[in-house]
Amino acid sequence: MREQVVADVEAAALRGSELIAEAATRSIADHGSFSLAVSGGHAPWRMFELLGAEAIDWDAVEIFQVDERIAPAGDPDRNLTHLRESLPSDAAARLRPMPVDDEDLEAAAARYADQLPASLDLVHLGLGPDGHTASLIPGDPVLEVTDRSVALTGEYQGRRRMTLTYPAIDAAAQVLWLVTGADKPGALAKLRAGDDSIPAGRVRARDPILICSAEANAA
Repeated sequence: MREQVVADVEAAALRGSELIAEAATRSIADHGSFSLAVSGGHAPWRMFELLGAEAIDWDAVEIFQVDERIAPAGDPDRNLTHLRESLPSDAAARLRPMPVDDEDLEAAAARYADQLPASLDLVHLGLGPDGHTASLIPGDPVLEVTDRSVALTGEYQGRRRMTLTYPAIDAAAQVLWLVTGADKPGALAKLRAGDDSIPAGRVRARDPILICSAEANAA
């Protein structure tokens, strides 16, 4: 795993936005498009805002969700609500939301999986203090799903979720880990070690890049 430890949350957001822009430029030059999957949580909001300052051909970009909470449209629990607020307008227009409003969620997950490319160009992941990433949750049966790219979880922190599974994440050309927060050093150490005791440690990305703030990196 390639790593960059930066001073603070702002520096991590800036470096993350730069790396996304670099990946977009590279992918568009290589095969004419860029597929990006973005995670929820508070940590990436500033990174998404800063994409507005980057020179990206948004018409050649497709943005997918890594995960989403099963909640009503516009609910503050929904990752989509904050993505639409933080992404530049040109980027938000390229977003394909996870269909968590559907009555048949299993069918909705399968339909979303059909929209994904065989290999995403870049998957952005975060890291929870309990070691979860995406909505791959400790102890949940979703961790054992190998026959689908998108699956549903049980209840976690009050909500079920829809999430990319390990096969979809591991197939990506590149994974960008953005890790900030003073509650992350323990989980971050396990991530670096590839420790299977946490969900994040089970990701086997082809080309992982880690951007973390100094406080998340503290011993």
